[in-house]
Amino acid sequence: MYNLKFVPYTLHFKKPAGTSRGIYTTRKVWYAVLTDNDNPEHIGVGECAPLPNLSCDDVPEYESVLQQQAERINNGGRFFDASLQQFPSIMFGLETAFLHYNVGSVCFFNNNFTQQNVGIPINGLIWMGEKDEMLSQIKSKISAGFKCIKLKIGAINFEDELALIKYIRDEFSPSDIEIRVDANGAFSPENALEKLEKLSKFSLHSIEQPIKAGQWEHMEQLCAESPLPIAFDEELIGANSIEEKIKLLNSLRPQYIVLKPSLHGGIRGTQEWIDEANKRNIGWWITSALESNVGLNAIAQFCSTQNPKIPQGLGTGLLFTDNVDFPLEIREDKLWFNGKTNVDFSSIINQ
Repeated sequence: MYNLKFVPYTLHFKKPAGTSRGIYTTRKVWYAVLTDNDNPEHIGVGECAPLPNLSCDDVPEYESVLQQQAERINNGGRFFDASLQQFPSIMFGLETAFLHYNVGSVCFFNNNFTQQNVGIPINGLIWMGEKDEMLSQIKSKISAGFKCIKLKIGAINFEDELALIKYIRDEFSPSDIEIRVDANGAFSPENALEKLEKLSKFSLHSIEQPIKAGQWEHMEQLCAESPLPIAFDEELIGANSIEEKIKLLNSLRPQYIVLKPSLHGGIRGTQEWIDEANKRNIGWWITSALESNVGLNAIAQFCSTQNPKIPQGLGTGLLFTDNVDFPLEIREDKLWFNGKTNVDFSSIINQ
């Protein structure tokens, strides 16, 4: 018989992380801890990590929903329940806990990634900050060997952001360094196309979410007219049913979608997005969303099953001072699984 509990846990950033939704110094998550009543050593651990003011399941009753799910599982309920569709971060945490429990290891799949034959290509993320600080990050990432740089824009003067992009492009051709930008909805519908025109002069790969989500008429027009490929991120949040996903993709026709299992339906929901995107020749990549290594490991391993060819967004596990040590390493511009699967979960389980 299963015994499921949710353990609240506060992660602390090594240094403040600047985003379009403010600056993070701490990050609250809940670990799903699944044990066997007859064998307490048999465990499964997953991570439920809604993002404040962003996740569709960032709701006041979140902890009550966790308790309800624990009671349901502990009373013999099946892992998947329709009620989880509206709570993607809980879905993801339970998927991970059951994977870990059923396999008996943090190595969930047997493939080239977990066998340490290949690494997953990843982008080097440049956090928002003052211009000089962002420039320092850019130099550091390129020096470390990253071939794809992703800049979060929209927080400082747009001309300064263009200057940062110009710095990279003056030094490196598009074949040497790929540049992606993420506006997190910072542009207005009125000035977005003008800004996209200016950005397009630097041979960028794409821009994520140029305007705020939910403005379908404006976004449809941008996707059709933009000189720069547009990727959806926040736009996907809340489209939890397969019907909603199909409607969004058919209506807006983005060039790319950016998938975060904690926000976009867990592993099951993310696979639906990938399948529907592939049918429409829409590109995609997978990104973590400030999870600890518990979540990052599950996302990376799921990502590896898709045999990704372009850089993914899987580097946030190094952000925290109190992370659980996992067999994940970043070497140059790839994330590797190093095979050391003896993970110590005592800091979580003994809370």
